[in-house]
This record gives sequence, structure tokens and C-alpha cells, in this order.
Amino acid sequence: MRINLLKYCLAFIFFLAGAQVFCVSAAEYPDHPIKVIIPFAGGGNADSVGRIIGTQIGESLGQGSVIENRPGVGGSLGAAAVAQSLPDGYTLLIGSNGPLTVNPFIVANLSYNSLTDFAPIAMVGTVPHAIMVNNQLPVKTLTELVAYSKNKSISTATSGVGSSTHLTLERLTASTGVKLIHVPYRGGNAYMADLIGGNVEAAVIEFSTALPIHNSGKARIIGIAALKRSPLAPSILTFSESGSKDFVAQSFVGVLAPAKTSLQIIDRLQKAVVISLNKSSTVQKLEVLGVEPAAPELQTPNGFLAYIKQDYRRSQEAANLAGLKPE
Repeated sequence: MRINLLKYCLAFIFFLAGAQVFCVSAAEYPDHPIKVIIPFAGGGNADSVGRIIGTQIGESLGQGSVIENRPGVGGSLGAAAVAQSLPDGYTLLIGSNGPLTVNPFIVANLSYNSLTDFAPIAMVGTVPHAIMVNNQLPVKTLTELVAYSKNKSISTATSGVGSSTHLTLERLTASTGVKLIHVPYRGGNAYMADLIGGNVEAAVIEFSTALPIHNSGKARIIGIAALKRSPLAPSILTFSESGSKDFVAQSFVGVLAPAKTSLQIIDRLQKAVVISLNKSSTVQKLEVLGVEPAAPELQTPNGFLAYIKQDYRRSQEAANLAGLKPE
């Protein structure tokens, strides 16, 4: 009896000691550089935004940051690495649609739960999806595209089966009746040469990727899936203005930590993101990429979590429309 009592006492002492160490480490956080994992290869939207905000977080906290690209399985490998990391605030995820709200419906046996295995810190910004056509297609608006497709189905590229742009295509066809034949590619930039060359007639694409091509005159954007027109291309109608009321589809980028990270550390990281997004230099860099900084309410853990859950439901509905199953 005395031996068991001694074991319980020792266990309780070690528990208290561990709690004290954790509290001290949280109070002193950070004391070395932070690793920021981008779960995609370099060059894409998430990579560009992630490098900007990841670097700014390190500078704001006075310890610097190490940016690491860890691509694979549509962002799932990098996301899994963060989910399985210690919740000490030293490993962060640049999260986006793919690993958080799309892959749960198209990738079998994910090693993480995107709704419970992460602690959202803040959304950074969004890029609306757009529909783009080659110069040979005689349409200038989404309304004209819908009418034109009544007599001819239109080959339409996306960045892959189950990608966020594919799910937007499925939602668009369901809401408008437009006849778009899906032509999946690998990656967001892979189909641009085929679109410009006329091998595919249209593409559902991120606005930031499409804008330079639109401005060059090599192909044209005919609609943006946003609630309001972009100041970078104010003449282009939104999907809503073209008859698809309140149709919004966009890629988001935000910062997350592993679940169970302390609230004190989450608070420090959230404030670092907000400080970064309030810098005019950061805003200018994001604007060049076609990224709209997140609204203040989305720059909070609760606001970002609510957005992720909403986008999760949208993706689930789109996956059902497309008949997609995890594989």
C-alpha cells in the first residue's frame, strides 16, 4: 500500500514539474527560429504567400524562420508532418484548400484530420478562382459562355482531378448548366501553354495565375468567382454579376500549428501575423500576386477555423456532385 502511494506521489510531482517547464517555455517562447512548412513545391500561390508571411512571422518574433517546402499528395505529406509535430510553436503549416478542405474527400487513408489535428492561427489571404478562355473562343463573359455551350461542349482544364479548381468547375456546371468537359492536368501552371495554343478552350484557374496571361493578351479572363470585382481587373464581371448569385470560389492561405499548442503561443503567433499583414510592404507584395489580405475577423483563430469548416462543407458538396471518392 505504501509503495503504491509513493508511486502516485512521485507521478504527481513529475506532472507538476512538467507543467512548470511547459509554462516557462511558453512564457519564454520563442527562443530559437521557427520552422514554417509549405506543403507544396516552389513557385505556386501557397509557396509565394507562405514565404512572405513565414519570413515576416520570424522577423516579428525576433528569432527568424526556416522555410521548408515539403510537397507530396496534394499537400498532404507536409500537413501530416506538422500535425505529428510537437505542439510547441516551433513547427507551423502554411495551409490551403488542398490539404485542409479538399484532400479529405479525394485522398484515402489520410494520416491526419484537418478539422481536429491543427490549431488555426490566422488566415493570410485569398485568391479567387476565375474562368479563362483562349482567344479563338468567341465569348467575352460567363453568360456568353453558358449560351455558347448549349450548342458545343467546351474543353476545360483544371489543375487535376479533385483539385480545388476541379471542384469549382463542378459547382459551376451544376449552378449554370454550362457544358464544360473536364480536362485534368497535373499542377496549376501545366495547362497554360495548351490554353494559349488552343488545345483546350477554357480553364478554371486561380486569378493570380491567370492575370499576367490576361494582361498579355494571350488569353482572357471572362469571369471571377468573387463577391466583388478585382481592382486589378475592374472590367471583368464576377460570376454573381453573370447570373450565378453569390457564387464564391477561392483559394485561401493561412497559418496553422499542431493541435494542443498552448493558447499563449497561439496568441503570440496570431499577433505576429496581424503585425505582418498591417505592413504596407507586405500588402504590396500580396497585391502583386493578386492576393487579397484576409478580413480582420479571419485573422483570428476562431474566424479562420469557421472559414475552414465552411470551405470543408463546400468541398464535400462539390465532391459529391463530381462523384469523387477517396482513393
